[in-house]
Amino acid sequence: MGPLNGVRIIEIAHIGPVPHAGMLFADMGAEVLRIERAGPTDLGLRRPIRFDVHLRGQQAIALDLKLAAHVELLLQLVEGADALIEGFRPGVAERLGWGPDVARARNPRLVYGRVTGWGRDGPLADAAGHDLNYLALTGALAAIGRAGAPPTPPLNLVADYAGGSMFLAWGVLCALFESKGSGTGQVVDASMIDGVASLMTNFQAARQAGLMNAPRGYNLLDSGAFYYDVYMCADGRYISVACIEERFFDELLAKLGLHKQDFGDRAASGWESGRQLLANRFLQKTRAEWERVFERGNACVAPVLDIEEAPRHSHHASRGTFIELEGVVQAAPSPRFSRSMPGVPAAPQRPTPETVDAILRSWLPEQRAIAAMNILAPMEPSEPVAVARDT
Repeated sequence: MGPLNGVRIIEIAHIGPVPHAGMLFADMGAEVLRIERAGPTDLGLRRPIRFDVHLRGQQAIALDLKLAAHVELLLQLVEGADALIEGFRPGVAERLGWGPDVARARNPRLVYGRVTGWGRDGPLADAAGHDLNYLALTGALAAIGRAGAPPTPPLNLVADYAGGSMFLAWGVLCALFESKGSGTGQVVDASMIDGVASLMTNFQAARQAGLMNAPRGYNLLDSGAFYYDVYMCADGRYISVACIEERFFDELLAKLGLHKQDFGDRAASGWESGRQLLANRFLQKTRAEWERVFERGNACVAPVLDIEEAPRHSHHASRGTFIELEGVVQAAPSPRFSRSMPGVPAAPQRPTPETVDAILRSWLPEQRAIAAMNILAPMEPSEPVAVARDT
């Protein structure tokens, strides 16, 4: 099921972008084999396996990639894979003996996808870092936040996921598509700073065009404009307003009972007075009351839901935006397809002797599978292992 049915991908377990990319592939029907570490690490936030939702829909075995026999087993698995994804710092995979040259010598069709923060070259290539650092260096972080306040960390959505896992998955899929014609794989180098720089393309151009020259918090899309902002309601909850176009702004005012002449034009010189008018009006009703006022309208208004509220919203319920696996609410696979629609993913699972046996028999010829089981038997972890990345 799913548009990637029949594609086999090996994921070397990490935190952040790599497991998210693995989830994206698995959600679309790819057979993803996660190679977990055979021992604990101090990276990542440990949690019960059912809450580690990036691991859903995947198979897993545990290998100690510092052992030659386990590296050899990984390379045997690579022979039957279409792609491999990893997120180590430059040179680590090569030092451990399974870097792209070695892996692709065993399987020339292999697409080898690697994601890093700073990229694989340049003066910062070997430095540690996290999402916030990559945002900082690309100009994205400086552009996010309110006037007079420090830049605001936007969770780790922008660099780790939008600039990291999404670009890794996109690059691997592009390379897989190309290999259909060439018969040869290649290395995909996805860096988070490159991905975030790409996401900032329109803002870079807007700045050069003179459309975004004010400091942070004084521009159209960064909370500067009163008609693109968030307002508190009578119950302390919030409502979002994003009526950029004039016709949507007109509907907003009509439903608020305000008049256009109260605002003058919508130029930046009137933004603060406009903000005060909207702020005072939204404080007159609760968020639920405003939801009823703006329901199914075209004023570009929506309630600001928290993480717990969002899955219960009627729109999400009607579309099946969220699913529940073993009691854990999470987003359903996305995007959707008219024909090759992916199924409901399996809940995350740790490797067991039974599942490892089935995986090896599926991925390897019989004799190799039996030999691999003999190697792995004493290494099977009895406790959950951490999924970690060298950062």
